[in-house]
Amino acid sequence: MRNPVLARLAGATGLGLVLLLVLASPAHAYIGPGAGFAVVGSLLVVVSAVFFALINIVFWPLRALLRVFRSRKALSRALVDRFIVVGLDGIDPDRCRRMIDEGKLPNFKKLEASGCFKNLSTTNPSMSPVAWSSFSTGVDPSRHGIFDFITRDPKTYLPILSSSKISNPDKVLKLGKLRIPLGKPSIRLLQRAKPFWKVLSENRVFSSVLRIPITFPPERFYGVELSAMCTPDLRGTQGTHTYFTTKTEEQGKVRTQGMTVPVEKAAGSRNGKSVYESYLPGPENSMVEGGGEVKVPFKVTCNGSEKGTLEIDGQKVPLELRSYTDWVPIKFPMGLGVKASGICRFYVKEFAPSFELYVTPINIDPDNPALPISQPKIFAIYLSKLIGRYATLGLAEDTWALNERVIDEKAFLEQSYLIHEERVRMLMDSLDKTRRGTISCVFDATDRIQHMMMRYEDPGHPANAGKDTEIHKSSIEDLYLRCDALIGDVMKKIGPRDVLAVISDHGFMPFRRGVNLNSWLLEHGYLHLKEGKTRSADWFRDVDWSRTKAYTLGLTGVFINRKGREAQGIVDKNEVDDLKRELIEKWNGLVDEKTGKVAIREAFDTGKTYSGPYQDFAPDILIGYDYGYRQSWEAAVGQVDDRVFVDNTKSWSGDHCVDSRLVPGIFFCNRNICTDTPDIKDLSATAIHLFGVALPKHLQGRPLITKETLSGEKAA
Repeated sequence: MRNPVLARLAGATGLGLVLLLVLASPAHAYIGPGAGFAVVGSLLVVVSAVFFALINIVFWPLRALLRVFRSRKALSRALVDRFIVVGLDGIDPDRCRRMIDEGKLPNFKKLEASGCFKNLSTTNPSMSPVAWSSFSTGVDPSRHGIFDFITRDPKTYLPILSSSKISNPDKVLKLGKLRIPLGKPSIRLLQRAKPFWKVLSENRVFSSVLRIPITFPPERFYGVELSAMCTPDLRGTQGTHTYFTTKTEEQGKVRTQGMTVPVEKAAGSRNGKSVYESYLPGPENSMVEGGGEVKVPFKVTCNGSEKGTLEIDGQKVPLELRSYTDWVPIKFPMGLGVKASGICRFYVKEFAPSFELYVTPINIDPDNPALPISQPKIFAIYLSKLIGRYATLGLAEDTWALNERVIDEKAFLEQSYLIHEERVRMLMDSLDKTRRGTISCVFDATDRIQHMMMRYEDPGHPANAGKDTEIHKSSIEDLYLRCDALIGDVMKKIGPRDVLAVISDHGFMPFRRGVNLNSWLLEHGYLHLKEGKTRSADWFRDVDWSRTKAYTLGLTGVFINRKGREAQGIVDKNEVDDLKRELIEKWNGLVDEKTGKVAIREAFDTGKTYSGPYQDFAPDILIGYDYGYRQSWEAAVGQVDDRVFVDNTKSWSGDHCVDSRLVPGIFFCNRNICTDTPDIKDLSATAIHLFGVALPKHLQGRPLITKETLSGEKAA
């Protein structure tokens, strides 16, 4: 049987690179949120790696034969050759139906005609990290442990990532100001349940897993994987752009997820050419005590108002006004010969009379990854050799740069589609190379563009004030047309024994008004501020925990300040249920007095909603917002002020963090299925069942496709 991993390597990198990578020592450095850059400096680690690599080479032929035998035996039970899932994050079923009826989505219509099109029930809460985790594992959040992008550390009330935990090495050798780690940092995935590709791996069924959310760090299994959502940038954040400008009015602005660096015209400017010099800020240098961020200098020479040249890290990069460069690789020197490799794109907003330069977040370089972003480790490099460098950041489309008007809609759309096309090339290669097994690939532009462009379809949206409302009015419809073309291309590669499912994790609706439940709790005496304070900055800085019973953080969750759980908890265990019931009764049907509309459709007691082993990880109450409402930006980051309801004026004008019953996803398939009400948890069970593997007992999802549906029959 053809080995899909070796097929990829032979096709793009050659045997020499394979042997080089097998014999190479482990990756030299890792970086993560808040952890900075850490060097693996143990000689024992390197020696051990070389020893075990040699052992692997000696026994590789025998192991390969054993794997071929086991794979053939496993696949003999399979009902299909391939199960292919194309994930279009956020695609809305109502919009799909309308556009199909208008004749605008012929390939979606063809796919429906060959099988079915249903609404796909999503998770509560209806968020991408939660829903895609249920897609992967076949269980609800109380069984996989992911309830939001972030949660709070009950010891500090500060935010922490829900999906992964990164810690520096325990032991560090100190040589003056040098700090040399004596081991590897710990990088751990916090998703608790086993994804379907690992279940299939145990039965020697191969899987290609491309950019499925909550796969960082990647885990070993029989197949290939490229990590996605929550993979950090090289600075260890979830995406920090840099904005260089000579405009003094812009230089003092505080940005949520970006840095503003002032620049001035250099003394070398002459003969009609303007020269600007600055530096690109990189990761924190944890190898030196108080080392600060590593900076790489650069120079931009402007040749008039349309073109220029960027000189950085020994490279000369041509610049054109309002056009992205290719990915530019940059090495940040950490000391002792160690360099952290990143990539970014440069975009000049203006050459003259002012100078404005936007730089995307610095992605981890897939050609030389500074941390594990793929399984096996060489898969990221293989893709880079095949299609060129590509985005590796989990949230790669820079929504905050548009929110804060550092870039405009044109620049955002161009960036999103550049990333989208990278993903298309990855998927098409996987379809060509994976002859048997599962293929799953998620596209993110579908979600990001709807988030940022929904205001164009809503003339009265508060986010329209002071912004263009016409130029990109068709951007969401154009997005669906592009997706239809993609599905047409995928269908051309489908064989008679292949099952194709096209799904989304949730739908979409406008986000017009925000609700700050921290402010509501303050107003009604459930939350208190420190003496003399009338508001609190981010992360509850001025909250008096000794008098606070409840608080909200993230996009849908409310936490009770419990004794014995939170560091300064005051609510006794026997009071918790009564407090939750009291709050839920007051929030259900909560009306926005300004609009007269219901803001909260229903609040949910997670103690009653969930029963899994990780139920305690959940917020105590989940908020099901009604149409047009969502947790406010201020509440999401733990702010408290005197406004419960506030207009959403950011470009981020559409959302789905509402009552999950309002935003089902899509389910298209080229086969009939066993039910009219598929659930996102069912996809995992379907993948396992189609390859003749017994379903794990813990699964909550059930197979959507059986022998009967494959033969054209539809079960009752």
